Amino acid sequence: METKEAQQRLKILQFFEKYGLHATIEAFGVSRRTLYRWKSTFEQNNKHITSLDSKSTKPKHLRVPTASKIIIDEIKKLRQKYPNIGKAKLHIMLKPWCKENDLSLPSESTIGRIIARDKNKMRLFPNCIDSKGRPKPKKKDIKNRKSKGLRSAPMHLWAVDTIQRVTAGMRRYIMTMIDPNSRIAFAVAIPTKHTTHTAKVLEALIDGLGYETSNNNQYAFLSDNGSEFQKEFDSLLQEKKLTHYWTYPRSPKMNAHNERFNRTIQEQFVDYYEDLLFSDIDLFNQEMANWLIDYNTKIPHHSLQMKTPVQYLVENNPQCQMLWTNTIG
Repeated sequence: METKEAQQRLKILQFFEKYGLHATIEAFGVSRRTLYRWKSTFEQNNKHITSLDSKSTKPKHLRVPTASKIIIDEIKKLRQKYPNIGKAKLHIMLKPWCKENDLSLPSESTIGRIIARDKNKMRLFPNCIDSKGRPKPKKKDIKNRKSKGLRSAPMHLWAVDTIQRVTAGMRRYIMTMIDPNSRIAFAVAIPTKHTTHTAKVLEALIDGLGYETSNNNQYAFLSDNGSEFQKEFDSLLQEKKLTHYWTYPRSPKMNAHNERFNRTIQEQFVDYYEDLLFSDIDLFNQEMANWLIDYNTKIPHHSLQMKTPVQYLVENNPQCQMLWTNTIG
């Protein structure tokens, strides 16, 4: 896989070949030794661009942990007695014990590394009791988290979220979806955030986009850890063989594009039609659909160089024109 760094180095080598050593050093600030090392590596690997990628800087010889098993067991014992106590407090509490047993007191950082190396991080979780007074089994829910700097093709990743509005004790929800690449967005008001409703909205979006079954692994949905995106919602994604990314708890910035769209739709539409949301949800959805058409096709966006989402999508991704010419009415 070609990286930006490899492409930049190839560009520098091409400049070096054309304009010479001194011009290249002056233009890019690269040393003579580095230039010839890149050139030699590039030629030895049949001029394959991936050979210009940075090599791992991991040391060949790693330090081996030397913490005594007796100290590790004592730290575990203290973490069980005082659940999940931190390394700073452990450092102070271990001091008299180490002195009594004639052992070297590990530093605060060393204690932190000992805890981090443990299989379960020496964590202790309280027992949960069900309605019949029986302890619930402890399950560690491992979720597929969105990787940092994840990039996707247009219309291949959809960030989803819900907006809650409350009036006179009544609750209504708006499920929102946005493509972070083109900013094309959709939204549907639902009476509750139960997964039966969110799954229906998701299914309508998937059917409308007409994703090919053979390429479904290329498409993904990003959501927070709310209950509305579990059970039937998550099961539908698994059934359709679509990737479901989850944000980390209390990390709204991982879904920043959708959070920003939520503010826009509330300030420009929901605040003015809130009474309709509670009195006639179907009519509210019709009005919101008209607003969304304008949002996607008429209103310019600062983040898209003052172009509309559809205009930006078509101009920068010609292959996406097929999505509009072949849309099933």
